[in-house]
Amino acid sequence: MSETRRKLTTIFCADVQDYSRLMGADEEGTLATLKQYRDAMARLIASHGGRVVNTWGDGLIAEFPSVVEAVRSAVDVQSELAGLNAGLPSAARMFFRIGINLGDVIAEGNDIYGDGVNIAARLQASAPAGGVVISNTVYDQVRNKVAVGFDFLGQLEVKNIEGGVPSYAVRIGAGEDRAAPTADPVFGRQAQPLQPAAAAPIRRHSRAYMVLAMVAAGVVAINLLSWRGEFWAVWPLFGIGLAAALLWIRTSRVDRGFATLAVAGLAIVTINLLSWSGEFWARWPLLGLAIAAAIRWVMRGRGSVGR
Repeated sequence: MSETRRKLTTIFCADVQDYSRLMGADEEGTLATLKQYRDAMARLIASHGGRVVNTWGDGLIAEFPSVVEAVRSAVDVQSELAGLNAGLPSAARMFFRIGINLGDVIAEGNDIYGDGVNIAARLQASAPAGGVVISNTVYDQVRNKVAVGFDFLGQLEVKNIEGGVPSYAVRIGAGEDRAAPTADPVFGRQAQPLQPAAAAPIRRHSRAYMVLAMVAAGVVAINLLSWRGEFWAVWPLFGIGLAAALLWIRTSRVDRGFATLAVAGLAIVTINLLSWSGEFWARWPLLGLAIAAAIRWVMRGRGSVGR
């Protein structure tokens, strides 16, 4: 039996959108196209330092020692396959969906298993035809290192992963038609083109900020209308401001660890000033937060080098 071990790796998962429809329309032609596209994909994966782990049906799993090269490989794959599709009739075009995750896996021989692989497969299943979706662990490593844009898609629900996995769509080129070809509905659901952003989460977050703003205005109004010489609304406003800051951390693309430490520091200073008794005691908690931020910076730098 092969020895099993754990390792951190970048998992690249791909499959064909509407494969059953393609096979139903032209079995031999679809298999020939699949082989051609898989060969191109394997060549590009190898050129970026990755290796194909397994293939089955219309699917493929690969792994990369470099997160950046995995994303570059996915972009190159989709770009080359788009060029190959341009030479085919619209009904015969084959579109792959790709998901990429950086995670801990169990390696046995040449195969890999575990939640890291499952997450990559779930990301792939959520990708549009001709698109690439990555996890937040991948995004944190590549956001400033590859010449593409990203759209935050929100929390992707994954079995056995509490709270889901934040995911991002990779923007590849502009003006390319990546939708599946028009066909008789009997062949199955049609693929949808990649949307530029997740509009629903953005609307929800905007509404949350508006609610917080209205609550703050209401608190101030009550304080002023019942004025007794004390502006007690400062403490509820502090709580509302803290809630808004935490919401911003959750929904923005900043490093959540550093942002949380920064918000904690501002909160401590604010509490010290609002309850001022002649001593700036916040200096000691701020020192602890600064040390925590420095340790996180060093560990993050080592993690990036290791990957």
